[in-house]
Formats: sequence, structure tokens, C-alpha cells
Amino acid sequence: MKAVIIEDEEIIANVLENKIKKVAPDVEITQVLSSLKTARKWLGENAEPDLLFMDIQLSDGVSFDIFNDFSLTCPVIFTTAYDEYAIRAFKVNSVDYLLKPVKEKELADAIEKCRKLRKKNEKPAADFAALLQSIANPSAASKYKEKFIVNVRNQWMPINASDIACFSKEVLNYIYLLNGEKYIIDYVTLEEVEELLDPHLFYRANRQFIINIESIQSVKPVENSKLIIKLKEPNHKLEIDMSRLKSPEFKKWLDR
Repeated sequence: MKAVIIEDEEIIANVLENKIKKVAPDVEITQVLSSLKTARKWLGENAEPDLLFMDIQLSDGVSFDIFNDFSLTCPVIFTTAYDEYAIRAFKVNSVDYLLKPVKEKELADAIEKCRKLRKKNEKPAADFAALLQSIANPSAASKYKEKFIVNVRNQWMPINASDIACFSKEVLNYIYLLNGEKYIIDYVTLEEVEELLDPHLFYRANRQFIINIESIQSVKPVENSKLIIKLKEPNHKLEIDMSRLKSPEFKKWLDR
């Protein structure tokens, strides 16, 4: 099965290609295209591949625009760092939608889904109009957790998710509020918490921290190929490190 990747970040494209080779050795990546312009040129000069991997937000536009110019019939697996509320729009169609960083198990499942489509000689029936409406109308899409309950002196107190500066995995799981207050939350893992959060607002920086975009003061590259994220006062003493491997994706998430 021949596949093409459309992704404007070289590091992310390389990581995705390596994961594809690992979970599906029979899938041959024939081309990596870095923009709408190059994608349009390539598709105009070549037969469509058996499978397309597409980032949604590209440096020169949105990859959905390609479907205005080409009537593609091959399965498409979209990848993106946010806009998770669009997942349902894809799940009801014969395409898939993976959040970055792409998990190998989800990638393998998506490729297997495309294999089954090819064996049945079925064409994906992606409803892109419904997808675009879902993205334009997040209120009509799936909801994320709006409040978390903390226990304060044997009383329950609701905390707005938007008021949380970050989630921290220490001995227990904690939340730091934008006002500097700190509370324990009753969740076993940060992975469990991450599934409940709006990825447009929160980002998983590392194994110990999930951060709110509104709480970020600055980001500084340091030695050992890391980034240091400094939060705004009164949480300014929290300096959160992040691998530079995630920096292109993180920068795209910040740069709205």
C-alpha cells in the first residue's frame, strides 16, 4: 500500500513516517509534502495514493482546501494537535482522525481500517461539510469537562477548568489555579485527566504537567535540547521542562 504524508513540520513528519514503518511495514511512504502548494502540485501530476496522511493546519492554509480542487477517493487519516471536538464528525465516516502526538495503537487501528476499505473496494464517504460545521460550531460538538471537584475541609468545592493554570503529578495529582491556590484532585493518572480536557486550552507538556495556555508567561530553549516553560505569577516558580522534539507541535498550538 502506497501512502503520502502532508505535514509542514519536518520533525513531526519524520516521527510519523517512522511510526508507520513500525506498525505497518507494508505501507510505503512515497512522498512527504510540506504545504498546500506542493500538495496541489503533486496531486495534479500524480495518481492519488492508496492512503493519505494529512495534517490539518499547514503553513499556507488548511488541508481541507485540497478537496475543493481534487475529487479524492482514497482513505484519509487526518492528524492534528488540537480541535479534538471534530473527532465525532470523522468517526461516523470511513476516515480517521488522530491527535498528536499520534499513538502507535491508534495509528495501527486507523491503517487497518483503511486496509479493510481497500479489500471491500469501498470508497470513504467523508462528510467534509459536516466536519467544517463541527469545527465552526464547537458548541454543537462533544463537550469537555467544565468543572473539577476538590475537597476542602470536608466540603466539596467546584473549580472551573478554565481557572486551572496546570495539573501536576507529584505524590498525588494536584491542580494549581491561576490565582496560585493548590488542591488535590481525585484522579489516578494525568492520562485520565488529559482525556477530559479541551486540547485547545490545555497541553500535555511532559509526564508531570498539563498546562493551560492562559497560564504561560514565556518559553525558553535551554541546554540538553529542552524547553523551559515559565508560568505567570503567582505560579511563576513553576518551571516546566519539555523535550525539543515536541517544540514544533507546541509552537503551532501556541500560535493561534
